[in-house]
Formats: sequence, C-alpha cells, structure tokens
Amino acid sequence: MSINNSISYPNIRLRRMRQYEFCRRLIRETRLSADDLIYPLFVLEGENRREPVASMPGIERLSIDLILKECETAYRLGIPAIALFPVTSPEKKTDDAREAYNPAGLVQRAVRMLKRHLPELGVITDVALDPFTTHGQDGLVDQEGYVVNDETVEVLVRQAMSHAEAGADVVAPSDMMDGRVGAIRCALEAKGFVHTRILAYSAKYASAFYGPFRDAVGSAANLGSGNKYTYQMDPANSDEALREVELDLAEGADMVMVKPGLPYLDIIRRVKDRFGVPTFAYQVSGEYAMLKAAAQNGWLDERKTVLESLLALKRAGADAILTYYAKTVAEWIREDAIGSGS
Repeated sequence: MSINNSISYPNIRLRRMRQYEFCRRLIRETRLSADDLIYPLFVLEGENRREPVASMPGIERLSIDLILKECETAYRLGIPAIALFPVTSPEKKTDDAREAYNPAGLVQRAVRMLKRHLPELGVITDVALDPFTTHGQDGLVDQEGYVVNDETVEVLVRQAMSHAEAGADVVAPSDMMDGRVGAIRCALEAKGFVHTRILAYSAKYASAFYGPFRDAVGSAANLGSGNKYTYQMDPANSDEALREVELDLAEGADMVMVKPGLPYLDIIRRVKDRFGVPTFAYQVSGEYAMLKAAAQNGWLDERKTVLESLLALKRAGADAILTYYAKTVAEWIREDAIGSGS
C-alpha cells in the first residue's frame, strides 16, 4: 500500500505549529481558568482559630470568621464556589451522627454566614456522616460493624435538608449509599427546595489517596484499621462507575463527581463521553500532598506540575475541579493575565 505523500512528512510537519508561543496559544485545545475551580475548606469551632493540617502543608482548619475572610479572597480571585468540610469536636460525635443535621451545627452556621455576606459565591456542602460518627464510617453501623444502607439514607436526607434550609446552593452526597440521591431529591422537592442542586459523588473509589483528608477532618483516628470497601468503589472497576452515574442521574443528580482525580482520568473521560452531563473531578488530599511534598523537596516545579495536573483533568473531560490548590492557582492565573496585559 503506497503512502499518500500529500498527508505525510515532509509536507506535514506538526512541529511547525509548535515553534513559537503565538502558534501554541492559537491552537491550544484545553484551557484552565478560575471558572474551573472549586475551593475545599475545613471549618472548625471557635473564633480566630487556625490549625495547620500536618499531612497537607499550607492547608489549615479555620474557624467560621476566618473562613469568611478566605472566601472573600477566593471570590475576588474569580473562584465561583467553595466546598465546606466540618471538623467535628470529639464530644459531638455519636453512633447515630445526630450532629450532622443539627440546624445550629458548624456547617449550617457557616453556610448562613457565607450566604449573608457573600451571596454570589456558590456554597457546596458535603453530605456524609464520617465527620460525625464515633467509628469514622460514612453511615450507621449494625452490631456486626456493617454500614447499613437504608437507615443511613434517612439520616443523610435530614442532613441534606438542614443544609438546604441554611442556604446551601449545592448539597453533595459523598457517602456512596444506594438510593440516597433519589431520597434527597424527593425531600428537597417536597419542601419546596426546587433550586437546590445535587452534586452526586457517583464514582467515589475506595482509594488510598484520602489519608490526609481524614487527618484534616479528624475521622482517621475514629476509623482506625477499618475500611470503606463495602460502599466505596473497587479501584479495579470501570464499567461499574457508569452504572453508578446512570442511577444517580435517574434519581435527580444535577452534576456527578469522579473521585480521586488524576488516577482516574479514564473514568472521567468515559463518564463525559457516555452521558455528556456536568462532570466534576476531585483532586484529593493525597494528590495535593504528593505534589506539595515533591515541590518542597525541590524534586518538582510546583507551579508547572500543578497546572499540568489540572489541565489533565480538564482534558479528560472535567467541567470543574475541586482542588486544595484553587486559591493558589487562581492567583497564578491572575498574575499571568496581568503579565500579558490582558
């Protein structure tokens, strides 16, 4: 079979379009902006309190008043939304996780404050029970230690409703219980919260990359040697993720999440290609910790590797990315825009 010389070297030299910056910019397929970022924040009780997260250098747990200041900065940088994760005091953790739906709870108070002072900033709340249980699981457990599904869903509905009543723009069930999206949607509709959005953690894997997050919210010690294999997805499975996404969309999810991010680029791509719905990715705590540690040791260029990793998530099909680097990246993007005069 002869080669058509009109579509081969030397007539076609792809490097021609890579030679100069102006060419590379003109044909760039994937772009990253502050619009793509969601900023996760850890909130704790008290006033003017900040606690560093040892396994996540540069990340802190913040009291509500400091959360407001951090969110004001994020909003000025053009970040459209933040995600709140509570650090629950040990004395408020119980087997039945009743603090999760306390209308005067930490998350509920933080949401009210943020929507009062920054109404245009999107506020996403985590719907899961692990910060509130004595055992560190995302749901209620029976006498054998098994995480029970339907009883957990009942509590998750109460938690989601308390967040909606506080003013949350998006409730994000991250627990991976069967049927919870439909139950939450029905409850929201019944109470008139027709505009409250559901971001379903549809493909959340039982990943080893979550360790620093569990340190940050204080659930690591409670979980101990336990695991979440009976409800989070097996990292070996791909087709199953599509079934999970399909079910959550049928139950009323507005957006779906793939978590973790970079190790699961193939899942992001399959979800986006199959369903074409708003698809988010979570660059999780372990991903952050690896990049930060390598940068601090001088092994990697932090700015270049972080931006490359986020571009990879976008290129795979992510419409938005939860990342602990959100504020830093938004600052880099603004610096670049000022430097280029745009």
